[in-house]
This record gives sequence, C-alpha cells and structure tokens, in this order.
Amino acid sequence: MAVLEHTGRVTQFDQVLGRSALIRHRSLHWALRYQHQLVVLVIKSFFDKIIATAALIAFSPILALIALAIVLDDGGPALFTQTRVGKDGQPFTVLKFRTMVPDAELRKEALLALNESDGVLFKMRQDPRITTIGSFLRRTSLDELPQLLNVMLGEMSLVGPRPALPAEAALYSDELCRRLDVKPGMTGLWQINGRSDLSYEDAVRLDLRYVENWTLALDLQILWKTCAAVANGRGAY
Repeated sequence: MAVLEHTGRVTQFDQVLGRSALIRHRSLHWALRYQHQLVVLVIKSFFDKIIATAALIAFSPILALIALAIVLDDGGPALFTQTRVGKDGQPFTVLKFRTMVPDAELRKEALLALNESDGVLFKMRQDPRITTIGSFLRRTSLDELPQLLNVMLGEMSLVGPRPALPAEAALYSDELCRRLDVKPGMTGLWQINGRSDLSYEDAVRLDLRYVENWTLALDLQILWKTCAAVANGRGAY
C-alpha cells in the first residue's frame, strides 16, 4: 500500500515537472518569436528610411519639375495634404502631388451621387475635378512620390496597408483594426492586384492578408511587382 502511495506521488510529481517544462518551453518560444519580430521590424524600418532617402535625392529634379508644372498649370499649390490614420491609430499628414483642381473638396458634394465605390471612399473613373497633368500623374503613380518623405519620417512604410481616412478607421470592427497593427504603405497587395478597380471589401481583405503574413521577402516581392503594376496602369484613376 505504501509503495502504491509513493508511486502515485512520484507520478504526480513527474506530471507537475512535465507541465512546468512545457510552460517554460512555450514561454521561451514566444519570447524568441517576439525578439525575432522586433529585429525584423527594425530591419524593415531601416530599409524603408534608407531607400526613401536615396529615392528622394535621386528623384529630386523630377519632383521639382512636377511641382513646377502643377503650379504653372492653374496657380494652385503643388502638394495635396490630408490627415490619415497610421500605426496604432496615430494620425499623420500624408503628402501627395495635387492632381485635382484647388477647390476639389468643395465640388465633391455635388458629385456624391456618382460615387462608384462600395465603401466609405469616393471614387470616379472620370472625375471632372482631375486636372490634365493630374491624370498623367495618377496614371503613372508619380503623384505618390512625396510620400517618400512620410516614409523617411517613419510615418509610413514602402509596403503596407493603404493609409486609411479617419472617417474610415472610425467604422472599423475589431477585425479591421488589425490593419493598424503595422505602418501604412506607399504600395501593397492592393496596389499590385487592381488598385482602384478593387472593391472596398477586396482591398481590405488584401490588407489583412498582408498584416497576417508579412515578411521582408514578401515586401521585396511586392516592390518588384509594383513596377509592373505602375507600368500597366490598370486601376489607376
């Protein structure tokens, strides 16, 4: 009887040790995974800032010419600024070359009935507010080059979800809030899979897929495919 009781206590003790070892193993696994993610994020941020800075320097003559052409076209400002929602819900000012008439926002209300988007965004294939030079800039995605400054400042990434409007982010469900777990990007899965031709639901689905599966290798792949998407011009309006 005493032997059986002793054997039972030993078995119970072994089970406790086994559970403790399992807990330590899992804790170590998650700690190493978290450390790995931090290292990769640092590398991604460093890569973004180096590439953005180099691109701004290399493209500075082109940026200056585009800015001059916009100002000479209608006398309005060269840049369009807008508040967007970044990582962890932090607002920031996104920069783009202006592609519409200076009073575009005032004219928007009269065009709301013609909205072709199925989400909170406003989209028109033949938006009358877009200027001649603005149409070219949108088709070639040159209007987004000023966002390199956003990347250099750490507000955006080269690759990531599309930067959301505050009114859009305010309607996010808990699931959609995961889009804000990473920095928004100049390009992403939405950019290489149809851009404005995508439905709002499809664009969000691609953003969530990126958040869940992003790696540095995926970023490089998206950057490479972005070149082809820009050259094709599909969905750019």
